[in-house]
This record gives sequence, C-alpha cells and structure tokens, in this order.
Amino acid sequence: MRSAFVSTSRPIRSDRGRERGLTLVELIVTVAILAILASAALPLARFKVKRERERELRRDLWEMRDAIDHYKDAADKGAFQTKLDSQNYPPDLETLVKGEDVAGKKLKFLRRIPVDPMTGQAEWGLRSMQDDPTGDSYGGQSVFDVYSKSQGTALDGTRYSTW
Repeated sequence: MRSAFVSTSRPIRSDRGRERGLTLVELIVTVAILAILASAALPLARFKVKRERERELRRDLWEMRDAIDHYKDAADKGAFQTKLDSQNYPPDLETLVKGEDVAGKKLKFLRRIPVDPMTGQAEWGLRSMQDDPTGDSYGGQSVFDVYSKSQGTALDGTRYSTW
C-alpha cells in the first residue's frame, strides 16, 4: 500500500529568510527620478503663474481703456459737460468709478479700479493727450491712457509698462 504522503528529497524553503521591500539602491533611484521630475515641473508652474498674471494685466488694461473710451464717447455726444482743455477725457480714474450725472441718473463706466497684478497695488501710470506717448510723466489734464507701473519684463521680452 502506498502512503498518502509523498516525501521529497528537496528541502522545504522558508520565505522568512527573504523579506519583501525595496533595497537601498532601488530607493535611491526612485528618489532621484522623482527629484528630476519635480525640478522639471517647478519652472513650468512658475511660467503658468506668470502667464496668468500677464493675462490678468492685459484684461485690466483693456477694461480701463474701454471705460475711458466710453466716457469720451458719452462726453462727445453731449451727455455731460467736461473741462474745456480735457478734450472730453476723464480727469482721473476715480471719475470712471463714481460716474457722471446724465438726465438725473448716474452713468458709471468702471465698477472699480483694478489692482495691478504685477505691483499688487491699484496704482496705475496715467497719460494725457498732452504727454509724451513713451514718457512716464503725467501732466494731469485728463486721462487718455493707462499703463502698469511695474518695471518687470514679460515672457515675450517686453516691459509691462509699455503694454
């Protein structure tokens, strides 16, 4: 009769001698790969933040310039009186926010003066019709144009103050 248990000539291996996990070399290689990937992703994140701030600056400048144009259009049509030497441009940015009285109603051109995303302040460079278009001195007669006071350089190599 045969025995139900068959004996083998090989010794039985125990898994206790070999523990599962990472070796030191594997761990170092993994950390090195992660460090390389993180160092490549960090500049991309910085460019994304800068690109978003530039987009916000362009939008804010467009919004204020559009408000100045609407103010001038309304003044040219005789909706309200302006100073004679202003050429129907607003005297300051605050006038665009406060508005002008037109037929008993307040006509506002801008909800608020936006914060310059490059400087973090709601202060903008102003130009009047009498000022030099490339200069940074403001004569104070009226507001013809606005620009950023930031001296930084954009991703495309231009200065923010020239936008």
